[in-house]
Amino acid sequence: WAQQSPIPNYPPSRSPSVVAPRRRPRARRFARLRLHSLAPLPFPPCPQITRAIHRSTMAAAHATMHQICILFLLVCAISSQDSAARSPQSGDAPATQFSIPLQKQYVPVQKGGKVVAYKTAYFGSLQVGGEEPRQTFTVVFDTGSGHLILPSTSCRSETCGRHRRYSRAASPSAVDIEYDGTLISPDAAERDQVSIAFGTGQVLGEFVREVVCLGDGEGAEAKSGERGCVNLRVVLATEMTEDPFGLFAFDGVLGLGLDALTLAPQFSFFAQMAEQHPAVQPRFAVYLARNDGGESRITFGGHEELLASSELEWAPVAMKELGYWQVKIKSVRVGSTVVEDCADGSCRAILDTGTSLLGVPRQSARSLHKMLARQVAPERYDDAASIDCRTVAGRR
Repeated sequence: WAQQSPIPNYPPSRSPSVVAPRRRPRARRFARLRLHSLAPLPFPPCPQITRAIHRSTMAAAHATMHQICILFLLVCAISSQDSAARSPQSGDAPATQFSIPLQKQYVPVQKGGKVVAYKTAYFGSLQVGGEEPRQTFTVVFDTGSGHLILPSTSCRSETCGRHRRYSRAASPSAVDIEYDGTLISPDAAERDQVSIAFGTGQVLGEFVREVVCLGDGEGAEAKSGERGCVNLRVVLATEMTEDPFGLFAFDGVLGLGLDALTLAPQFSFFAQMAEQHPAVQPRFAVYLARNDGGESRITFGGHEELLASSELEWAPVAMKELGYWQVKIKSVRVGSTVVEDCADGSCRAILDTGTSLLGVPRQSARSLHKMLARQVAPERYDDAASIDCRTVAGRR
């Protein structure tokens, strides 16, 4: 959360800008955009959260922090007017929804040869291309960034080689473009690139306009003929840093942040879904299962009511010009202990599905970490190196 000021340690604005050209074997203009996501933090989180969020009317539901498991329902919508106009009325046909199962991956964080925490990632499938066979990828659906980023076959690094890479030559629907959508001439000597900085890494990429479809082509949405396909500007990564992209099983990132996190609205999958599919409610929901064996999912066009523990409530996004799904925090407590730093209601927090850990200002980290510490049974003291904190119950 942040107190009194915008998000600490982050740039005051997320607006992209074009800077000086960066030269490569073929001269290329260079656009730079710095974003935040996938940041590893020093201690594991223990939130159990239910959230209902809206771009113009958003409210945070009650949050408690105890065990290392997450029950998380995040519902985001573009605008209250659009949502109200498209909400199904009594007797109407059911609203169109696209629901994508999410896989979970644990990545251990080591310090001094010991595992001190785990990063987790929830990712699902999408396909790229206007004709069969489409190219299938796994992506993190990331509310903390704004672009669809896929590794390109032109990326020859070991990091890119660990993932499925997008082949421009294999897609007849692909159109090479500059960042502003301008078509690239076949004999052009240069083209735009973008540098996108995440919490612990960076991507350098170029641009195409493509058809992007939800799912892997084998689920219920494919059988019904409803694929949730949109025309979208895509960032094709020509360079990806080892950390974090070499550590995770997913191929790329699908950003679901607000327009301020994109070079242009045409890069936003969520915005283009709302614009190109007017029959679909401009909402998406993320559900993270309580247990590893449960099925997590992301749903576009609404939410699955059976997965919600209460009715939705809406409240405004705080400082939406920064591009994040950011909310005011009324209070934070661990068990029955209220965290004093936010007792006056001045804190804010970003709900970021691309980050698995709980990030707080440095001055709050030590006391909060102590409150979240777990009591280990004395009989296990002699074998401390083998203790996995995920198996130690937290306070209730």
